[in-house]
Amino acid sequence: MKRRTFIQSGLAVSLGTPLLAALLQDRLDEAAEVLARATAQGQVAAAVLHVTQRQSSFTRAFGKARDEHAMFLLGSISKPIAMTALMTLFNKGAFQLDDPLKKFLPKFTGGGRDDVTLRHLLSHASGMPDQLLENDALRKKHAPLSEFVEHAIRTPLNFAPGSKYQYSSMAILLAARVAELLSDTSILTLVDRAVFQPLGMKHSAQGLGRFKLEDFVAVQTEFAAVEAGGGDPTAKEWDWNSPYWRKLGAPWGGTHASAPDIARFLSEFLFKNGAVVKPETARRMTRNHNPPGQTPRGLGLNVGKGAGSVGCSEKTFGHTGSTGTIAWADPASETICVVLTSLPARAVTPHPRDLAADKVAAAAS
Repeated sequence: MKRRTFIQSGLAVSLGTPLLAALLQDRLDEAAEVLARATAQGQVAAAVLHVTQRQSSFTRAFGKARDEHAMFLLGSISKPIAMTALMTLFNKGAFQLDDPLKKFLPKFTGGGRDDVTLRHLLSHASGMPDQLLENDALRKKHAPLSEFVEHAIRTPLNFAPGSKYQYSSMAILLAARVAELLSDTSILTLVDRAVFQPLGMKHSAQGLGRFKLEDFVAVQTEFAAVEAGGGDPTAKEWDWNSPYWRKLGAPWGGTHASAPDIARFLSEFLFKNGAVVKPETARRMTRNHNPPGQTPRGLGLNVGKGAGSVGCSEKTFGHTGSTGTIAWADPASETICVVLTSLPARAVTPHPRDLAADKVAAAAS
């Protein structure tokens, strides 16, 4: 109850009147009730809601989540985290966004590949597919990231670079490989050293990090995406909960983190703190890099109204994860919303994460 008292008093100061603070508190309670109901009914096994607005915060843990620091498999929220590690090297002048990928990966040539730039990779306009045709086979054999990279380098493009938008996990993988080559270290180590440590993200890991498998919340894999073994009874050795996948630290979906830690990450971009990337780099990452008519994307981040929940502004940025996660920041209201659940995104529509996040957006608007 101390947290609720603190929140109400803090919001009363920041919003100007106790009436507005009470209204916001009620709507955040409504967001929490969505997740409380979903866990009580057994639909969601575990969840954490974390909201910050200006100097105030609101956190609740539900179901099997032990506390607010419970660490979830983030799914694609891993992408902006890994790409932030890459952009710390941009800060140092190690590359330019319009450098061709073949400058760093000489084998990436022919079939339109020569025209693919790092900007294309980070804004999902490269022509690379989301997943490899060999995805299941590679995971079944417990292939290392380097083997995924070799296959991604050889896979055909789906369209001319820059001509279309197509969400691509493999584009993020190749960008992460560039980060490894430029830093002479693994993406797992680079993310920890360049992102988690400077931001004080003590409940986060790319792969397992210093944690054990049992330290993380399990995904309800019976509802998992097909590419994660959903519907395949033989996938226990390579699905989202397998030791193989949790250790791999895939830059497109293998990060673990707590909800407050994700808020710390988004805060770096919301307030341009400069702890990890320069303020001008943060601004560059959170603006649209795709032409009119294409889905707007920042650098590793989703941007615009579609990046948030119903009621968010055009300035919003963030990401979702197929493991059942959503995180966004809206500069218009200085609000950060993080909802982490164990229920995969495709399991049900509307998903409790989205219902809860919509309540937060309504509260903030």
